[in-house]
Amino acid sequence: WGILFSHPRDFTPVCTTELGRAAKLAPEFSKRNVKMIALSIDSVQDHLSWSKVRGGGAAELSRYSRPVGQISSAQPLTLSPCAQVFIFGPDKKLKLSILYPATTGRNFDEILRVVDSLQLTAYKKVATPVDWKPGDSVMVVPTLPDEEAKKLFPKGVFTKGLPSGKKYLRYTPQP
Repeated sequence: WGILFSHPRDFTPVCTTELGRAAKLAPEFSKRNVKMIALSIDSVQDHLSWSKVRGGGAAELSRYSRPVGQISSAQPLTLSPCAQVFIFGPDKKLKLSILYPATTGRNFDEILRVVDSLQLTAYKKVATPVDWKPGDSVMVVPTLPDEEAKKLFPKGVFTKGLPSGKKYLRYTPQP
């Protein structure tokens, strides 16, 4: 698993706080076997200078990241100020992307929650409902027949009643 955090430029205040938060949460990402990479369009020299910033936390991430240099030096890039998060699975396929305006910091608790959901749903035949947190009940995927669901989820499967009478909202304790 991998996460790529893009930053509009080095030395931006919001991104500096995000790098600090990422550094503090590095053990949590490591527990989940997730590698983090942060990049911006600036030079390796700027990255190294940014990693020395104190107070905002960028310095803490320097031990978890390696400068990779500019995306391209052939043409100057004109970008809208934004920050993106890309999460890739072990199959090297994009599992999630979120685009944030540069003025809004990323919610790293939500990013960890999404990683937990993506990993759980990648390996079990479940989905995570709205506002799900690790340990909450999960939903049995609709493509799984009832008999197979009973075998896969020995703690039980319960169906939420709907006014329509349809029985597709099946839940089970998190496996």
